[in-house]
Amino acid sequence: MTDVPAETRTLILLRHAKAEQGSDGTDDAVRPLSARGQADAAAAGAWLARQALLPDVVICSTARRTRQTWHQVAMGMTGTPPEGGPAGPRPSVRYEPGAYDAHPEELLALVRTVDAEARTALLIAHNPGISLLSALLDPEGTDGEGLRTTELAVHRATAAWTELDRAGAPITDRHTARG
Repeated sequence: MTDVPAETRTLILLRHAKAEQGSDGTDDAVRPLSARGQADAAAAGAWLARQALLPDVVICSTARRTRQTWHQVAMGMTGTPPEGGPAGPRPSVRYEPGAYDAHPEELLALVRTVDAEARTALLIAHNPGISLLSALLDPEGTDGEGLRTTELAVHRATAAWTELDRAGAPITDRHTARG
């Protein structure tokens, strides 16, 4: 990985890991991760640690599967899986109800609230919003399929968080984590 200039901000978009199928009458927001989803999320954290992409701030949907995804990612960053690594300073974590079922502009509004001192932010949310946000930030760098479960899209921007806008953060890396 190359050195990133100090004024550069890194936004990592993560679609939540694989969840259990909901049954009739089950509230979608309470569906838990599957066993595969738990392993994949830990692998995502290990990948972030290996890439030195440790977040200063985490913005996470309040849905059960996204909160569980963050927990497993955090475990993976600390070296729980053999390929993991040190997590560094503990990030500030915000659970945002508005990230559930959000449109890309709503997710971008959440990103714009990140503390100015933060250099790396991780947003954990749902499709289609998270994939559409990635496409909004880098229309040329996304594919038509959108983000898969536990896929990370790393965007870099030189603008301040408050000024982040359309086509303002090219994708510099993508990774689909599988445990």
